[in-house]
Amino acid sequence: MVAKKRGNQAKKASPGKKPAKTRKKSASKVPSRPVKQIRKVREMKKYLKEVRSRRRKVVLVPTMGYLHEGHLSLVREARRLGSVVVVSLFVNPVQFGPNEDLDRYPRDIRRDLRKLRREGVDVVFCPDAAEMYPERYQTYVDVTEVTRDYCGASRPSHFRGVATVVTKLFTIIQPDVAIFGEKDFQQLVVIRRMAQDLALDVLVVGMPTVREEDGLAMSSRNAYLSPAQRQQATTIYRGLRKAKQLLDSGERDAAELAAIAVDLLREEHDLVIDYVAVCDPETLERIPEVEKEAVLLVAVKVGDTRLIDNIRLEVKGARGRR
Repeated sequence: MVAKKRGNQAKKASPGKKPAKTRKKSASKVPSRPVKQIRKVREMKKYLKEVRSRRRKVVLVPTMGYLHEGHLSLVREARRLGSVVVVSLFVNPVQFGPNEDLDRYPRDIRRDLRKLRREGVDVVFCPDAAEMYPERYQTYVDVTEVTRDYCGASRPSHFRGVATVVTKLFTIIQPDVAIFGEKDFQQLVVIRRMAQDLALDVLVVGMPTVREEDGLAMSSRNAYLSPAQRQQATTIYRGLRKAKQLLDSGERDAAELAAIAVDLLREEHDLVIDYVAVCDPETLERIPEVEKEAVLLVAVKVGDTRLIDNIRLEVKGARGRR
């Protein structure tokens, strides 16, 4: 699935020597300027037609808003890779299940626009639900195999909604590059698979997870957590690191690596484990043993809040994938 050409290849982000390291905020050096806001598909296409007439490289950062430093790290990479940066702010209703948090998902567009203005973003695409899914809408995108397990099993319609909205954004904006965070690792694999299967002419780039000082992966849903729940949630990252340390000490058995993370999570009685799994980073198939590369995926509920995280597992000295 890792590719070399746009459209059916994706850039593999390096986790670095210390994948667990907290990435510190870097101040933007771009002068603050007004951000063009576009709410209509027709207007977005018109704007981009003019941009392409000048042969400018378009980079898209899709988000659901309520931006944090993790999102802004994607924006900075977008600015580095292209000449026109488009950020979408759209809470996508079709990726939420009937009992999920669509209505209370945090939103603050004025705050988001201030952050994006400081980062030198060119245009923000912020349609409403009726614009993206007009009356009598009935077309959806399903990516099958890589959505069967993990979040796909726990949230049956979730990735159908993700694949649909990202396909629409790719169709409307036609970016040269699209950037996503590796925190949502299964989502990244789904989008790469979709882009390859549909021969979409876009390079999908994954960027490392950005963490708080205590290791908690940055997420808009962290706003739901009480102070006590916030402290409990740090156990997720500690479990991931402990599994990686065990791998680095020589353990290769996937069940043992997952178990050490599970044991730590179970020490917090208010955490409910959805899954802890070691899998292939491209196919997401569960593997019995880590031979070269793998990813450890975790999902838990802290109170009513569902949090996901992951860590790369790489055997030192082993040759990577060709």
